[in-house]
Formats: sequence, structure tokens, C-alpha cells
Amino acid sequence: MKFEDLQKAMIAAMKAHEADRKETISLLVAAVKKVAIDAGERDNITEEMVDSVLLKELKSVKEQIDTCPATRQDLLEKYKFNLSVVEEFAPKMLSAEEVEKLLKEKFADVLATGNKGQIMKAVMAELKGKADGKVISEVVAKLSGTK
Repeated sequence: MKFEDLQKAMIAAMKAHEADRKETISLLVAAVKKVAIDAGERDNITEEMVDSVLLKELKSVKEQIDTCPATRQDLLEKYKFNLSVVEEFAPKMLSAEEVEKLLKEKFADVLATGNKGQIMKAVMAELKGKADGKVISEVVAKLSGTK
């Protein structure tokens, strides 16, 4: 996703008086800016940089939902709303079926070794940011016959 698109969405939320949505998008914009500044790329924010921040924030929001006490319905609702907003901007992830198909097509030779560590090393470089690491690990375990 382009950084400018994220900023435009924040401005649109402000104009529509959607305070919660604006707050969540604003946090995403701030996180992207921080990563860009840390990388010395303040004026040249790449789509890859934005996508990596969005995926990190997506994971963070999911963890917030998982660790939220059941007695705090108000917090849980806020986290779920944040998740829906972040998911709207985050890059779409490959499903387990798509990962399995890709592995069988591109990594058949590595899969034949049956060594889960070798397979993961080869596969993660290709699929980083395109599929959830947990999903990749499960598919590799299934295909290599290990757990």
C-alpha cells in the first residue's frame, strides 16, 4: 500500500468525523513514519515498508484481542474495531491451500529432503509478508511429514 493512500484515508476519516477510525489510521501513519525515520528514508517511504508495518500492527492487534480479559467487553470491542480497520489496509495473506500449492510448484526439490528446517529457510525468503509464518510452518510440517 502506498503511504499517501494511508494518509488520504486518515484525512477522509477526519472529514467524515469518524474519530475511532481516524485514531486507528493515525496510529498506523505514525508507526510507518517512525520506521521510515529509523531507516533513514523519511522522504522515500516504500510500499514494502508500509506493508511490513501494517502486518506488524495486524499481528499486534490480534495479540491484544487474544490477551484481553473476558470481563473487559469495552476493550474487546475497541480491539476488534481496530482489527477491522488494520485488515482493511494490510496486504492480503495467502491461505493454507495457496501456500501448499505454491510450495509443491516452486519448492518440490527442497520438500523432497523432508528436512523442515531447510524447507522453512528456503520458503520464508519467498513468502515473507505474503503469508502468515504460522500457516507456512503448518503446511511445511504437513508436507514434510514432521511436526
